[in-house]
Amino acid sequence: MDRNIFEDEHEMFRDAARSFYKNEVMPQGERWREQGIVDREAYLQAGEQGMLLMWADEQYGGAGVQDFRYEQILIEEMARYGEPGFFMTLHSRLVGPYIGELGTDEQKQRWLPKCISGEHILAVAITEAGAGSDVSGIRTKAEDKGDHYLLNGSKTFISNGILADLVIVVARTDTSRHGLSLFVVERGMDGFERGDNLKKMGLKSQDTAEMFFNDVKVPKENLLGEWNRGFYQLMHFLAEERLIGACQYLANAEAAFEVTLEYTQERKAFGQAIADFQNTRFKFADMRTQMDMAQAFIDRCVMDHNDGELSAEDAAKAKLFCSELEGRVTDECLQLHGGNGFMDEYPISRMYANARISRIYAGSSEIMREIIARSLGLDPRKKSKSV
Repeated sequence: MDRNIFEDEHEMFRDAARSFYKNEVMPQGERWREQGIVDREAYLQAGEQGMLLMWADEQYGGAGVQDFRYEQILIEEMARYGEPGFFMTLHSRLVGPYIGELGTDEQKQRWLPKCISGEHILAVAITEAGAGSDVSGIRTKAEDKGDHYLLNGSKTFISNGILADLVIVVARTDTSRHGLSLFVVERGMDGFERGDNLKKMGLKSQDTAEMFFNDVKVPKENLLGEWNRGFYQLMHFLAEERLIGACQYLANAEAAFEVTLEYTQERKAFGQAIADFQNTRFKFADMRTQMDMAQAFIDRCVMDHNDGELSAEDAAKAKLFCSELEGRVTDECLQLHGGNGFMDEYPISRMYANARISRIYAGSSEIMREIIARSLGLDPRKKSKSV
């Protein structure tokens, strides 16, 4: 299906992004996967290309481009020609906007320029051993000590956990369910320690770590946003986070489809190409139809987001459908590879392993279904209150 949301300048940017990934990222993929972490230089190279925090104002070194379609292009080209463990988008569009939208002028002047250049790498620390999708379960605590905040607790499954220079930490600052605040913890602060680079099923080149905060003295000027408003600040960014996820999952499915289409046309069985069997052709027809339908919805969500009109419910639908679709497509594509699909030398093996986390992080499929169901008026909490 032809897509009609991109203009000439977007296609020029796509060419530049594709060239960057092919020349600077793809050749490093195998080495990064073996070492379990991306080179810091990759962020510097992306910064030189102007591909980090593109939304940031020119006064900080950014391009001042608010159009989400440019990030969508980066996501799509990364899936085809990059390395999925290189979490540029997490740095630029998941974490960076916390500083851009919640930060004071002083904070933005202090942090944004080096984030834009790639000198400083970003992470956000929300998840704990007992608090995943339910952020109200967070136990990491920050106390106001007058001239500083004292931070204690731990986080787990933190993406960019080893590389990060600035970490936005969500901590409890009040006993109420939503009494949370956001703090920027900087590399080298006393009491801030990281665990080992965690071993994972997929995304082998992506550094994921535990973090420990033992009496970390956080300067008063490192409070991000308002005290005790952290829960609502987190909710503000969720729609874009889920749209980003949906774009990634669909792009990953497309990449799996493309490598499998090529493989089945070359691989033969019983005297003919695998692609010539009716079962194969029908599988491709089903996948193509589902991906085109998903793409039409995602592109509409992107344009709604550009207009400031993307709802939490539509973002949840996008995240739910595309993460589930990625799982189905990579599974079908691995099956069409036969035994070769189980071998790491074939990209589909890695794509299959990488896809499994998509239905869990950024809000599990079960949580997405809850959000969608509540938008339909199906909320048992309200019924119990009325009884």
